[in-house]
Amino acid sequence: MSWYIKSKVKAKVLGAVALTALMSCSGMSNAAPDYNQIGKQFSEVLQYSHFSRVKFSAEMYAKFLDCYLQSMDPQHLYFTQEDVEMLRKKYADCFGDYLLANETTQLAQELYGAYMERVLKHLDQAVALLQEYEKTPPSFQSDRSIPRTRRKLPRAASDADLDRVWRDQVEDMLLTEICRRENLARLAAEKGKPDPNAKEVSPVAKILARLKRVRMEVQEADLEDMVSHLLNAVAHVYDPHSDFMGAREEKQFKDMIKASLVGIGAQLKEDDDGSTRIEGIVKGGPADKNGQLKLGDHIVAVDTKGDGHWTDILYMSIDKVVNLIRGQKSVPVRLRVQSAESGDERVISIVRDEVPMAESLASARVIDLHEDGPDGKERNYRLGILTLPSFYVDMDAGNVQCAADVRKLLTRMDQEKVQGLVVDLRTNGGGSLEEVRKMVGFFAGYGPVVQVKDARGNVEKLTASCQPLFRGEMVVLTSKGSASASEIFAGAMKDYGRAVIVGDSTTFGKGTVQVPRNLGDFMPLSLSWEDCGLIKVTVQKFYRINGASTQLKGVSSDIELPTVTSSLQIGESEMDHAMPYDAIAPAGGYVQSPRIGSMLSELRKRSTARVAKDSDLQNNVWYANYRERLQKENSISLNKQTRQAQIDELRNFKKKSDEDRKKRYEIMGQEDKKHMTVYRLNLDDVHAAELPHASKKDKESFMREAKDPEDDLEDSLDYPSGLDPVLREAVYIVRDMVDLH
Repeated sequence: MSWYIKSKVKAKVLGAVALTALMSCSGMSNAAPDYNQIGKQFSEVLQYSHFSRVKFSAEMYAKFLDCYLQSMDPQHLYFTQEDVEMLRKKYADCFGDYLLANETTQLAQELYGAYMERVLKHLDQAVALLQEYEKTPPSFQSDRSIPRTRRKLPRAASDADLDRVWRDQVEDMLLTEICRRENLARLAAEKGKPDPNAKEVSPVAKILARLKRVRMEVQEADLEDMVSHLLNAVAHVYDPHSDFMGAREEKQFKDMIKASLVGIGAQLKEDDDGSTRIEGIVKGGPADKNGQLKLGDHIVAVDTKGDGHWTDILYMSIDKVVNLIRGQKSVPVRLRVQSAESGDERVISIVRDEVPMAESLASARVIDLHEDGPDGKERNYRLGILTLPSFYVDMDAGNVQCAADVRKLLTRMDQEKVQGLVVDLRTNGGGSLEEVRKMVGFFAGYGPVVQVKDARGNVEKLTASCQPLFRGEMVVLTSKGSASASEIFAGAMKDYGRAVIVGDSTTFGKGTVQVPRNLGDFMPLSLSWEDCGLIKVTVQKFYRINGASTQLKGVSSDIELPTVTSSLQIGESEMDHAMPYDAIAPAGGYVQSPRIGSMLSELRKRSTARVAKDSDLQNNVWYANYRERLQKENSISLNKQTRQAQIDELRNFKKKSDEDRKKRYEIMGQEDKKHMTVYRLNLDDVHAAELPHASKKDKESFMREAKDPEDDLEDSLDYPSGLDPVLREAVYIVRDMVDLH
């Protein structure tokens, strides 16, 4: 094989495929980062800063290689076991030596070259099969099936075995697309609407276009991409959350954690014709103010500096398109755009600006609830919902902080005399430790929040130092997606006896603390420190104030609800190289209130009775069981009749439940109008004389989105009063807490 070269660390000869990979990054400026030095400094910082303090060794080198191969080929579709064994012979005993000997670039190019050769080989095979099937389609009448996921299955032993795997994969792609179209056509006919696929290219042509994008994404990889793949494989052997971020990814990370970015304010999507389609436009953003860019328009080229140097973006990965369009504030970017309406091509110039991601900021609602009590008298409740997508913070300027935003919302809630609050963390994957430390104090007041332990075993107790802002009843709503800082918050609320934890059986289970460090700070003075990226390294483990770690186990719910996420195979325990669970001594200086414990039995009893009668939550039970069955079977048929039967099982269930929901939601909506009033409390509303009524249009307030013709075929049922079934039950639980207070 052309990528298998019998050379050691100091070898300078690259194989033909690896050389092709190298040539793809030639033409870089003289100021390009020195990835050899970056790899060396990364390796030093990782070894001496990581919590485990594990040093490089032959045993670790073998793990680095295996992690690289698994990360590049998670479904075992490109490398055979023969390939793996040959790569092990060459690299398993010296992988880390490349990094320490300033040979990171060579190793990254050689390994990526091997990967690219294997990918292109099988893409060529897939294309040839599809062209064959265009002439003579498969009958799809065999009794063969394929695994839904190959992640935990052994690799194919040889090329011949992998060729058979790919033939099955191609048949699956084609059968999936054919069934999708036929079912959409059937659904459109049932609803008397036009078939959304009527003007589509053939199924084979559509899949060929997708494979072309995969090919382009593999071939367009530059040196930063190759080095990132390599160094992340090394970091992930230490734990799943230590990372290397190149300059592009570092910028995206900082934008994400501060919930704003510099760009044009447009949501982009890859299209099968190779272009990038405008799916959404942020209201009030640069593109919206400019007015020339329209929903559905297709971008085909970008002039990132506005200086006439155009980059063709056809079939380019969406991440790289985004990187070209984003840039320096107040600097224009030019886009070559094809109109969605006429197909005419035009050039649009838009000046970049700060674009707040309103959907990523803290928001709230206030609910007035009027119900008849057991004595026949009306009872009035004023309840709140605080939605926090992340614990965001601006790492550079420091002018965006979620704790400051939450303080504003809670202050207004206090003015509104809110009695009980649901804190919704279901989609909150974490964020700033400092921000969550402040927020625990908003609800629990002075006292410990979390304990952190470093590699030497030193334990530090982090405390909150403020008076509580909210003293009413509390529910913290979590899911398997609630991770890291969310788990610190939920754990503290549970340990203080301050809130009832409601949701999935447990949270994600991430109990480690990462610190980002700029690799430029470690570079020799003679080299450029710019665009060196950063290392995000695990330096501590955190523990609840009761001494338990959230690592692997997460925070368990006091009241478990049937949810759509309950059967997902996600969480720290599902990740390779996860750090172990342990516990330390409880923190002093806190007292658990017995009040929650005293009412928990009654709260569970009331919730269980409601859940048993709630059709939506019972549907979640059916769907969780259905998904668990599929996961256990791990098999999908290549027989069309069998495949359609599988599709029909889910489709018929959904059709029946939708028909039921239409009737129920109409009645629920009418009842809500009698007994419930929901007010919006976003950051723009905190100083309003009166809170505005919530509307289903509130979620559309920040962006105009393109309509998908396929969405018109689905019955879009809005949850009454904007409360999804799990959130509604959480509101009822906090209402019960007010009753039992």
